[in-house]
Amino acid sequence: MTSVCMCFQVHQPFRLRRFWPDDRSGFFRYFDERSNREIFERVARKCYIPANRVLLDSLDEHRGEFRFSLSVTGTLLEQCELWGKDVLEGFRQMAETGAVEFLDETFYHSLSSLFEDKTEFIEEIKEHRESIFDLLGVKPQVFRNTELLYNNTIAKIVSDLGYRAILTEGADHMLDGRSPNVLYRAKGSGLPIIFRNYKLSDDIGYRFSARWWEGYPLTAEKWALWASGINEDCVNIFMDYETFGEHQWEETGIFTFLQELPGEVLKTRLNFSTPLEIVEKYSSVAEVDVGDSSTISWADTERDTSAWLGNDMQRRCLEEMKLLESFVKKTGDPEILRIWKHLLTSDHYYYMCTKWLGDGDVHSYFSVHSTPFDAAVNFMAVLMDFKAQVFRKLSTLA
Repeated sequence: MTSVCMCFQVHQPFRLRRFWPDDRSGFFRYFDERSNREIFERVARKCYIPANRVLLDSLDEHRGEFRFSLSVTGTLLEQCELWGKDVLEGFRQMAETGAVEFLDETFYHSLSSLFEDKTEFIEEIKEHRESIFDLLGVKPQVFRNTELLYNNTIAKIVSDLGYRAILTEGADHMLDGRSPNVLYRAKGSGLPIIFRNYKLSDDIGYRFSARWWEGYPLTAEKWALWASGINEDCVNIFMDYETFGEHQWEETGIFTFLQELPGEVLKTRLNFSTPLEIVEKYSSVAEVDVGDSSTISWADTERDTSAWLGNDMQRRCLEEMKLLESFVKKTGDPEILRIWKHLLTSDHYYYMCTKWLGDGDVHSYFSVHSTPFDAAVNFMAVLMDFKAQVFRKLSTLA
């Protein structure tokens, strides 16, 4: 029997304020407290709270049969603790059902896995693991990297940390005609890889309300019929949790779709499984070799790192962050370290992307900047001011 493996990514970054030096200090010297709170509360109202309610009701209705996974970033958990205890309580209730698997990732939804030195990457994974256990009482056994970034080296580190599997994008250029609907194993570590079926995922995440699309209107019954036509091991559906109510507004019928989907899927020959259950049910069929220079992701049509490192602005900003790492850590200052780590969040670099057309619309959706150039100039202004603070702190320790 084919399994449907559904995984929802839950994330909001701490966005930068439009920076100009003033007398503010600490974390909110750089990050916009008011804007971040407003965006979080809007998304909580439109997405997190109603989606949690729908899914909890479905878990109760289809007890033991409906199962899915959530990957909640540390930055989102921090915002829940600041401004959304009710959202956090919904996640706790899901954890208590035993039918929702929580995944690990980098705490700061960062690009640290792209550093040559993986120390920061490993530290952030461990920090996320501790936070998930402290707040939700669970110990994840499957890993989902920031933006599904994946290569052999990342897989080896994840395997060495004890994880049972890793999720990534079923990129056509990497699979080269092979199916994303079976398990593979990573070269060099043998770690099981669960590949995203991007077509069936994006039918919900991106095309649900697109009137130009030949599949419109998409109903739960129609989607379940499409999925049931796959006669392989697993149909892996990964998407942003914000799909429900934020990217696809309530008026589109997206919550009705979400409410009806478990029942329609269970009417077919399909069942639901979490990522860990997929690994326990099925065996890998082949080895996949993805070198460091061929890193894949789930972003844009290229499915590579170009969404964050595709232009000189992005590369310069990330390179400056790498160069600053050793000095930040020498300060021993928890607040300085926290600021630096939050400046590694992938969203900041995503906002600097100069791609246009469909991808450009996605890049601009949650950005507070008018253009990618505005985002880059603002980030560099923050970074230069922050760098000065780092070296002032070091001078006091000399």
